[in-house]
Amino acid sequence: MIKLHDEGAYLLNGNEIYIDNKESNEKLKAKLGNRFFNKEDAKKNTIAYSILKNHNKSDNDEDLNIKFDAMASHDITFVGIVQTARASGLTKFPIPYVLTNCHNSLCAVGGTINEDDHLFGLSAAKKYGGIYVPPHLAVIHQYMREMMAGCGKMILGSDSHTRYGALGTMAIGEGGGELVKQLLSKTYDISYPEVVGVYLTGKPQKGIGPQDVALSIIGQVFKSGFVKNKVMEFVGPGVGNLSVEYRNGIDVMTTETTCLSSIWRTDSKVEDYLELHGRKDAYKELNPGEIAYYDKMICVDLSEVKSMIAMPFHPSNVYTIDELNANLYDILDKVEKDAQGRISNKSIKISLKDKVRNNRLYVEQGCIAGCAGGNYENICEASNILQGNSIGNDEFTLSIYPSSQPVYYDLVKNGVAAELMPTGAILKTAFCGPCFGGGDTPANNSLSIRHTTRNFPNREGSKPNDGQLSYVALMDARSIAATAVNKGFITAATDLDTNFNIPKYYFNKTIYDNRVYDGFNKAKKDENLRFGPNIKDWPTMEELSDNLVLKVSSLIKDPVTTTDELIPSGDTSSYRSNPLKLSEFTLSRKDPEYVGRAKQIQKSEKDRISGKSPFDANNDLEKVFNTVKKDFDSVDFKNTAIGSVIYAIKPGDGSAREQAASCQKVLGGYANIAKEYATKRYRSNLINWGLVPFVIKDEPKFECNDYIFIPNIREAISEHPSEIDAYIVRDKLENFKLKVDKLTDTELKIILSGCLINYNRNNK
Repeated sequence: MIKLHDEGAYLLNGNEIYIDNKESNEKLKAKLGNRFFNKEDAKKNTIAYSILKNHNKSDNDEDLNIKFDAMASHDITFVGIVQTARASGLTKFPIPYVLTNCHNSLCAVGGTINEDDHLFGLSAAKKYGGIYVPPHLAVIHQYMREMMAGCGKMILGSDSHTRYGALGTMAIGEGGGELVKQLLSKTYDISYPEVVGVYLTGKPQKGIGPQDVALSIIGQVFKSGFVKNKVMEFVGPGVGNLSVEYRNGIDVMTTETTCLSSIWRTDSKVEDYLELHGRKDAYKELNPGEIAYYDKMICVDLSEVKSMIAMPFHPSNVYTIDELNANLYDILDKVEKDAQGRISNKSIKISLKDKVRNNRLYVEQGCIAGCAGGNYENICEASNILQGNSIGNDEFTLSIYPSSQPVYYDLVKNGVAAELMPTGAILKTAFCGPCFGGGDTPANNSLSIRHTTRNFPNREGSKPNDGQLSYVALMDARSIAATAVNKGFITAATDLDTNFNIPKYYFNKTIYDNRVYDGFNKAKKDENLRFGPNIKDWPTMEELSDNLVLKVSSLIKDPVTTTDELIPSGDTSSYRSNPLKLSEFTLSRKDPEYVGRAKQIQKSEKDRISGKSPFDANNDLEKVFNTVKKDFDSVDFKNTAIGSVIYAIKPGDGSAREQAASCQKVLGGYANIAKEYATKRYRSNLINWGLVPFVIKDEPKFECNDYIFIPNIREAISEHPSEIDAYIVRDKLENFKLKVDKLTDTELKIILSGCLINYNRNNK
């Protein structure tokens, strides 16, 4: 079904693969009549290379300075981005910037504050020249597909699932700091990424949907980091066998592989899609050159993909549904043991085996929603399966969220919605809630199956530290519908004999014309921003001191720490516009004592900055400084900042949300220490908030509440040494080594300045 080639490969004429080894290379030369080919030249024949080259503003192809064609944010992120840019000297949006409202759409949560954020976004669109999409009109990525993506473009978004590769757009999800740089006409700076070919052949079986294909790939590549921070380029004859919506459904899930971005070859189907949405001029045929070289290759035979399920608590925890049903108790036992280790509240006992009824796995809820599940074709084929059936009147429920109002409109107009309603399925408006923990939270100890993007702990809205826990498994809309037909018992869509019939889709742009505010290139500088009581400015942040004394305020030894664990989603989302309130939730579901530890050591730093003794707030600090001064007599609290540090083995998997880093900074954090960072975007978030992204090779010898001293930190990271000396402060200093991986000149200056806001202010 899926085969990985780590050694790289040549692709000839878009259809023939030659794995990069001596025997295969000889065959390629013979095929070419011994024509000369060069690997470095062949690397330049990928689609990714041509798009990156066209957007690169640097003078070389290795260190890229990218400027994007457009950007997108939603109502959890755009307030903080505008506030950061405003504090940095923003005057207008220099490129189209779409502000959507699809996350904090439930305006009863938190009183007025969500709607306050929405109206702040509208006022910002007016003042700075943005595009504002009101609540319930479209989820962020569906709007960008329908109205903004185009062949050869690059789009930056403050949501990790910013992926429009199937439409010929290289899209990247990053933290808000990277969007702020674009708003200030600066660049996105990265080393040229490796490009991994995804070679598709065959055609999916009837009943197999895009989520099945995506989960199959994620299950193969995630744990090994096969595509981490790389570009996935989809090529091969199998691409032509997929509709554009099917491609979109696979593409949006590439985020869960931890790749940097994605791009697909384009064809007449993409041209038809763009023409349907009134943007035929956005089409351009994209194909790799005659001989293209890929650093790695993934071969996928679409005809062999089965109906899949990703069990709690990660999209990579995949099984075929047939495999699950055949080995039910063994798999559930393994999942329970793995999941138990992810929950910090050990008093909760995870029990999925109690979901087994008559040797079949029963679920209480199904959801088809968002940028992954809510597209037109998914809902139509789910309707085909459900037609004439009932989901029953027991515990099982089914919610369906069309991804945009135009999609919903056509489902109503052509009768698909009318076919769904009698089955017991409930149709709702465009909303991302089921994906991030803001809607359709199941009952305690319930299992939900969802065609959404993630199934991390808490993504369904439960609160394990309060004794509330439910579970999410990811499935394709078709198998969710098949499960609904069987009243909640897990069923593969391929087990049912369904005649699929998708009515032709007609896009109604008038829906957007009548409600979307398009102010690009029409900034009204005299317009006042509309604030609410929960919208707060960022607190003052200090530049990096000469030396650091850091208290280890959390030490996490899980193999991977997600951004949801660093700063929870769901109910906390209402406070994303209030840095101080939001910071109170930092690590609340992983290490509830962290906030108290961080705030206690922050008291000493605040005293130090104000000229007072830092020792009053933390008596043990005086002993720490006395021990340090035995070996570093020039050190005192005037030239040494005091703060907190988090250690985690591999932090940052998942969301692009910058608050995973900014909340640590607001609480007085100065650094992270990790074996590696799960994603580039989390590391970038740390840097943009002035947190030093340390890497450690060996197992840490420090414990939680230990103090670490790092001398001459400004000088050390400025000189880019291979290693940096650090010391655990006990009765004497115990030396160990830290490292900071390559920083761009701008990234270094941001860290030295204390954060991106300070850097921008200093460089107006």
